[in-house]
Amino acid sequence: METLAIPHTQTETLEVHPRHQRLFIGIPKEMTLQENRVALVPHSVATLTAHGHRIVVETGAGEKAGFSDLDYSEARAKVTNSREEVFQADVLLKVAPPMLDEVDLMRPNQVVISPIHLPLLETNYIIKLQKKRVIALAMEYIRDDQTRMYPIVHVMSEIAGISAILIAADLLATARGGKGVLLGGIAGVPPAKVVILGAGVVAEFATRTALGLGAEVRIFDNNVYKLMRLQNQVGRQLHTSVVNPVHLKEQLLTADVAIGAIHSSQASSPIVVSEDIVRQMRPGSVIVDVSIDQGGCFETSETTTHDKPTFVKHGVIHYCVPNIPSRVAGTASDAISNILTSLLLKAESGGILPLITGHEGLRNGVYTYKGCLTNAYLGERFQLKSTSLDLLITSDY
Repeated sequence: METLAIPHTQTETLEVHPRHQRLFIGIPKEMTLQENRVALVPHSVATLTAHGHRIVVETGAGEKAGFSDLDYSEARAKVTNSREEVFQADVLLKVAPPMLDEVDLMRPNQVVISPIHLPLLETNYIIKLQKKRVIALAMEYIRDDQTRMYPIVHVMSEIAGISAILIAADLLATARGGKGVLLGGIAGVPPAKVVILGAGVVAEFATRTALGLGAEVRIFDNNVYKLMRLQNQVGRQLHTSVVNPVHLKEQLLTADVAIGAIHSSQASSPIVVSEDIVRQMRPGSVIVDVSIDQGGCFETSETTTHDKPTFVKHGVIHYCVPNIPSRVAGTASDAISNILTSLLLKAESGGILPLITGHEGLRNGVYTYKGCLTNAYLGERFQLKSTSLDLLITSDY
């Protein structure tokens, strides 16, 4: 006779979620005179503290961007006068490269997210980071895994492109020493001519802004595909050209505004416009060289500051401030903060290190890791040994 199997009660099991690891995040006050931005704004701090993360902010860190210490306190951050306390955080967020005396305050295995500004980078700076055994990420190199874009570079380029045209429009005014020309013109009076060198993101948003104000625009770039992309993005037929020296000179000599927006994958941008051509440009015309953070693409360009942003050479007004987004610190801080917050929220299970090692786009931003230089380009440029980050991560496990 066949026996029936009697079912047994099974023990109920519950899904076990990974334990959330709270981050300790430090926001130091930027000490460079030209940096007005802050890495996290109060509403982002409120989001992160609501998820259990601990944030310490140095007194006055957000002041130049329009955020008070009280704003940060109300967002549940700790505001402190002690710079040393801020630098004890596990994750440091900065919108300017750390200065050498700030590197002295760092400690092993600390994660530092900041720009590096290639033209100003020196060998001893990298060696000092290596000796401190910190994990340093360059904001410029952080890449989105899905779109393959560099989000912080992209939003800063948007701001720089829009700002470049607004700055030029202001400098054209008679009161600023310009030609006294309205960028967009009016009925019966032709608009100003704007020549843009480059066809990247800066150029795209400079083009959009110039067209929106009614200016006449000419765009030059040697990459035809970039010119095609820009034209598709703007959604209208544009006057575009490769960098033909004869045609470029012809356009510059009748231009009211010239925008330098050429970005190089190397440390310095190429000189596209010679001093002789600048000498022949119309008196009172304006050059805004956004490429100055890589040395500039006009031969006459010299680095200026937000305190004294312009100089006149051969009768042409030059604006050559390297950190244009810092001019609108509130908007720029919001943009950076939004990107960093979304990244930090992903670090809730396991902490920041598994986030870095598990995401290709973040790994792309790492240039020093626990004493080793991991960026091959920097190694080649400074004649330093570099090691693959993937090999280092594998040896950690």
